[in-house]
Amino acid sequence: MILAADVSNAYISVGCIGKRGTYFTSRFATVLSKTEDEYAIDFARTLELNGVPKERLEGCIISSVVPPMNFVLTRAMEMATGKKPLLIGPGVKTGLNILIDNPGQLGSNLVVDAVAGIDRYPLPLILLDMGTATTASVIDRKGHYIGGFISPGVRISRDAAASGTAQLPRVGLEAPETVIGRNTVHCLQSGAIYGTAGLLDGMITRIAEELGEPEEEITVVATGGKLEQTIISCCEHKILFDEDLVLHGLWLIWQKNLPGKNGKKR
Repeated sequence: MILAADVSNAYISVGCIGKRGTYFTSRFATVLSKTEDEYAIDFARTLELNGVPKERLEGCIISSVVPPMNFVLTRAMEMATGKKPLLIGPGVKTGLNILIDNPGQLGSNLVVDAVAGIDRYPLPLILLDMGTATTASVIDRKGHYIGGFISPGVRISRDAAASGTAQLPRVGLEAPETVIGRNTVHCLQSGAIYGTAGLLDGMITRIAEELGEPEEEITVVATGGKLEQTIISCCEHKILFDEDLVLHGLWLIWQKNLPGKNGKKR
């Protein structure tokens, strides 16, 4: 079993995963001002609350898209577990064949998603990660990462509408009963939920056209939380939901970088 953390701009998703699957998942806010001592307490408490003694851990791994947090979190996880974590970055073996203009620009979260997606699902594959930004990764039939898209996340769009206008309130992100809203709150909710669903449907169709693949032969998988489940339930395309996709990818990458019995990587 290992302790894995996926660091986004808003949240740090933490979980223990091993050969038998995911043991638990948790998350806490990404706060740039917190020290390694404070985060070490967060990691230790999370393990304690979920009944996992640190002695059971074989190792740790971190995926991060917030570079200023990398040293703090790496040190904090080592303090909490006694094991130095593997940080996804240059020199870490992933097995992913990345065919974009500058592979070094690909976010570690997208790398991890792709590694997990290729292992779990039929190709070709579109992976949707709806966090601070809504991102898509496209994997072709040969298992090559060929690109994707990035658009503002639904929460960013909601907050921008509220902060950038004088009369629009900040609303809860729930799907109204109808696409046509009959009051301001429902109109904003419709734009956020059904609008994002429409964006995803349209982009899936366009990606299929560029791949030259029938839409029904492309596997589409989304990861995230309850909001993301709400959005994909409003899509016209069939989209699978995999809450543990990132953890599974981190487990696979940790295994690839673990010295084998003969000194080789496995």
